Amino acid sequence: MLPTAQSGAQVALSPSEIEQWPHTVAARYLTSAWPRGRPASFRVPALERAVPVCRDMARVWMDSEGIKDENARRTALLVVSELMTNAIIHTNSSSINGRLRQAGGRLVVEVQDEGRASTVSRARHAEYAEYGRGLALVVRSVQALGTQVEADGSRTVWAWVPMPR
Repeated sequence: MLPTAQSGAQVALSPSEIEQWPHTVAARYLTSAWPRGRPASFRVPALERAVPVCRDMARVWMDSEGIKDENARRTALLVVSELMTNAIIHTNSSSINGRLRQAGGRLVVEVQDEGRASTVSRARHAEYAEYGRGLALVVRSVQALGTQVEADGSRTVWAWVPMPR
């Protein structure tokens, strides 16, 4: 699904679009016409390859919003990467939703999974053991970090990234 004037920047990508990124209609459209002044919202399949695609979409959205501060941009990209990766690795979600918006002088990053604990074996999690510092980096880089469990059992992890005034 591509963004429209009414829907803002809501994008849903299929597994084949993730694999073919950035050589897709959605990628070409977003880089030339991402709606300005609207929050970004994207849904991707829970595939590791989706993480760099989400970073690309976040980067394009920040460009369209005129967010130029390198610290805010770097932090937002770190947060998107870490929260998306955690949702993919640690839940049994079939898709993950990401949202970016500006509010109260900060950039709000949200990642929502389907709330089901991963059924991945301990051996598979051990592959990621060397990485396990991502959330600690996020905590040190943001103004606030939290989790909200929705009525349907899905979980939203949110972070506030400071932006200079």
